[in-house]
Amino acid sequence: MIAHVCEVKCIEHVHWALAELLFNDKKVAKATHNMFAYRFHGDDSTLVHDNDDDGEKGSGAKLASLLELSGAENVLVVVSRWYGGQLLGPARFKWIAGVARTGLVQGGFINGD
Repeated sequence: MIAHVCEVKCIEHVHWALAELLFNDKKVAKATHNMFAYRFHGDDSTLVHDNDDDGEKGSGAKLASLLELSGAENVLVVVSRWYGGQLLGPARFKWIAGVARTGLVQGGFINGD
């Protein structure tokens, strides 16, 4: 698993970043699942947020919850997962959230404490 994070301030940024990642990175494009969540404030200060689990049921909501609980703003996080032949069961959510959190910390979107 790997996380990609970037700053977003409007829905056009989200669409561009997803397209750039999914169409120009062949390894990511071949991932079994590319789940994501984003969160930013629009021009009128309303909170704009959404997520997608790309078939990894519940993972998008888990990423959205991580963004909310950590107070991350103006960010898109995408976690790519490749099926390696072994079912991970419910533990996969811990791994997904952990990889996303590491990416958010390394990107400076949340504090690592």
